[in-house]
Formats: sequence, structure tokens, C-alpha cells
Amino acid sequence: MDPHAFDGPPIPHMRLDPSSGITGLVDALAGSGFNGRRLGEAAKLYARMIDEGATICLTVSGALTPAGLGGVVRDLVERGFVDWIIATGANVYHEEHFAWGLPVRQGSHEVDDARLYRDEIVRIRDIFIKFYETLEAQDQVIQKMFAGFGRDPFTTAEFCARLGELTNEHAPRPDLSFVASAQRHGVPVYVSTLKDSSLALNLAAHRLRGTGYNLDFAREILEQAAIVYSSEKSGILELGGGVPKNTAQQTGPLLDQILRRSDGGQDYIIQVTDARPDTGGLSGATLSEGKSWGKVQDPRSGMATVYADATIALPVIASYAMQVCRPRRQRRLYDSLGPMYERLRRDCLG
Repeated sequence: MDPHAFDGPPIPHMRLDPSSGITGLVDALAGSGFNGRRLGEAAKLYARMIDEGATICLTVSGALTPAGLGGVVRDLVERGFVDWIIATGANVYHEEHFAWGLPVRQGSHEVDDARLYRDEIVRIRDIFIKFYETLEAQDQVIQKMFAGFGRDPFTTAEFCARLGELTNEHAPRPDLSFVASAQRHGVPVYVSTLKDSSLALNLAAHRLRGTGYNLDFAREILEQAAIVYSSEKSGILELGGGVPKNTAQQTGPLLDQILRRSDGGQDYIIQVTDARPDTGGLSGATLSEGKSWGKVQDPRSGMATVYADATIALPVIASYAMQVCRPRRQRRLYDSLGPMYERLRRDCLG
């Protein structure tokens, strides 16, 4: 469609039919304007990514799991709608509270934080977490889990696989952890900045006792590139921006610019962000800008940006996909990371 021509679909007078559920809502949004239209189009694009067999990466920034959104991630994993994940360490750490039955409560943002500190309550916007009953208890669990871990080189996918395995074995409610679900279904979970989280803070306690840690970050980024390289079609659902967004998108420049494969870049990207593009930050960078880096195949198709809070957008996008798409067979990429890495290595070295 010529963007300058007056030949687009007419804007309907929006009607909501309670009997049509989420599909009717998304159809109505997609036929409207502004960010409602963007949200509707993003939901439909995600369903298209699923139906067309794309290998889908989910990136999770900010602090979505304390708000309970980890349950939505788990649902997508279990339906085969997410094949690999890149998350902040905070989202992995706080997700474990639910599996271990540690208290997380609704609170308020209109508070005296000095009083909360005295009462040993930690605040994430309007969510309250107890200092000892939640954080300290979680720290003790993680320290026990990772006693003796790290003597050999490891990736954060291996770190999260161990966390998921032990959660599945020992937590009271492993069904309340997307990390545990990912481990059961062979979905690699990478932590984009492991040291910038309570996960690494708990490893620090073991380091003082003499345990050394050797994070193989180079292998990690090669594994991520190998996933894209081995995929007929590849897409990302980005919740927020930050390091997880760049970690997923930099697979294109690694394949094209560094490894000279000339076949990198995503076929689809959905970006949910509240960041502005004019500040020059990566979180707000437009998807079309990513084309100049070789991060996307075609900036004119298969792309959608929603300027919205991910806690609003994700449930709509996920609910629509679960309504209109059949569950997919699990790819179990974690089990194939070694062979995919070797294929990339052989093709690059000749």
C-alpha cells in the first residue's frame, strides 16, 4: 500500500462483541489507529510467526516476573510458541519466588520508602517483596543450588538449565516457574547480564570461599547466532528494550559483519517499548534503524512496534496467539546447541 495514498481500509466505528472474546478485541484494535492499531497488528504478526514456523526468541527486560507475567511466558513455552529466551537476571531470579512459595504482594507506589526499609519491605513500583521471608530465603536456595557449580566453563543457558532442573526436582510449585518449564521443554534461557543481578550476587558468596567462575560469553553469543543461522525463519518478540533486545538482534551483525555469512538478520520482530527513539538509546531504536546494522531482513514487512507497557501488551498478544494458533511441537533447541554450534564453526572455518 502506498503510504501517501488515500486507499487504506476505512476506519470502522469500533464495536465490541463480548461473545467474540480476544479475537474480536484484536480485530477491532487492528482496524483502529495509534497504538491500539499497533497492538492489534503485533498480535496478528505473532500468530503469523507461529503459523509460518519461525524460530521465536522472547526477550524479557525490566521486572516483569515480579508482576506475575512469568506465568504468561510459561504458557507460551508450553505451547511451543517460544523456542529460546533472553532475559535479565532479575526476571529469572524473581520468577523463582513463585515456585518456592515465597511472598510477593500488591503494594503501593505512594509510600514512605524509609518506613518500608524499617519494616523490611522491598518495593518494585507498586509490588512489595519481603526482605528476609522472600529475598533472603531465595538467596539461601540459590546458594545451595550452585554450591560447587562453575569450576568448568559454562554459559548462562547452562546456568539456567541447572536452575530449572533443581527447581523441578525440589521446589514445591515448579509449575509456577517459566525457568523450570523451559528446562523441561528444552528451551534455552540466556541471561543477558548475569553479573547485574541477584543471581551473580549469590555466586559471589561462593567465590569468597574459593570457587572460581568461568562464564564462556563468546560461546554463548555463537550459540545464539547458530540458532538464527540454523533457522529457516527467525523472529523475536521483544518485551522492553535494554540488553536482552540487543543480545537477540546482534546475531545478525555477528553473522554478517564478523563471520561474513551474509545471511543474518531477523525475518520478524515485534517490539513492545515505552522508550523514545530520538534519545539514541537502543531501547527506543526503531526496527528500521536495525536494518542498517543487518539486524533485520526487511524493515518494511514482518515488523511491528507497540509503544505500550509490556504488562498490558503481552497478555493481549499471548491470549490471541493461544486462541488462534495450534500448539507447536517443541524444537528443544537446548538439546541441539552443540550440533548447531559445530555446523556454524565448520561453515565459517571452511
